[in-house]
Amino acid sequence: MRRLGCLFVLLIAAAAVFAVFQFDRNWSGDGPLAAPATITVPEGATLRSMARRLEEAGAVRSGDGFFVFARLLGGAGVIKTGDYKLPAHASGAQILEILQGGKTVALLITIPEGMPSVLVAERLKANADLSGPSAIPREGSILPDSYGYERGESRANVMARMQAAMDKFLAAEWPKRAPGLLVKTPAEAIALASIVEKETGIAKERATVAAVYYNRLRTGMRLQADPTIIYPITKGKPLGRRILQSEVRAVNGYNTYAMAGLPEGPIANPGRAAILAVLHPAQSEALYFVADGKGGHIFANTYAEHQANVAKWYAIRRQRGEM
Repeated sequence: MRRLGCLFVLLIAAAAVFAVFQFDRNWSGDGPLAAPATITVPEGATLRSMARRLEEAGAVRSGDGFFVFARLLGGAGVIKTGDYKLPAHASGAQILEILQGGKTVALLITIPEGMPSVLVAERLKANADLSGPSAIPREGSILPDSYGYERGESRANVMARMQAAMDKFLAAEWPKRAPGLLVKTPAEAIALASIVEKETGIAKERATVAAVYYNRLRTGMRLQADPTIIYPITKGKPLGRRILQSEVRAVNGYNTYAMAGLPEGPIANPGRAAILAVLHPAQSEALYFVADGKGGHIFANTYAEHQANVAKWYAIRRQRGEM
């Protein structure tokens, strides 16, 4: 009888050790995730189905073990639909707390400065998290930025937020514009800002590039902006080759080599900095600019100065084997 009693005690002790081991392995101890990971709780998911999904994702060692402890120790909270970021080595208890907390990972779609509307529509269409058709927005109506969205949200809703952001930005900044500008409406400002956006990616140059174009408008010169030649051909997509002389001479509503004044509309969606450069141009008498070979541009007030700068740029290109 004493031997049976000892055996029973040993079995109880072994069970207790096993329970403690399982508790640490599947609930309180470090989990198997070697690096942070995102896990999705789909609509209608149950605790049991998520336990299996967590095991398949390598977030827990045992889906069954996680499920048992979650039912016993997880309280009354329910898991919530969404995408969740799990830290490396998250314990089972931490994972359940995250899934019940509802603090989901932000889903973002980014529209870079200068992206034309045809590519905005393509980016929205390519996002499998969104639903519904992807129309091409009016050029210049999108404010480049990163926008949050919900899984399954319509592309039309996301696009409407992008356009509302542009409307709000313009409504705030247009009244603050510098006095005496040659652009008379926000639409004209966006058209000019889209050219500035395409002509330089250097922040400190934007206001001077804007000043160059204002100086040309003021003196009756043509803007002669290469991106305005390309836009009617590709709707803003990269041309992928050199511009043809026939394209330089083409008469349309955008080609500023063949017409005076602003194009009939924007050639891209300009960002905040380009718009502000047009609303607050630099004080400059420059009429010309050309690449300086270092990623930026060099500006000139006279045609003679400009020709000398162009000669330097051509010399750099020949040195690089580009001519």
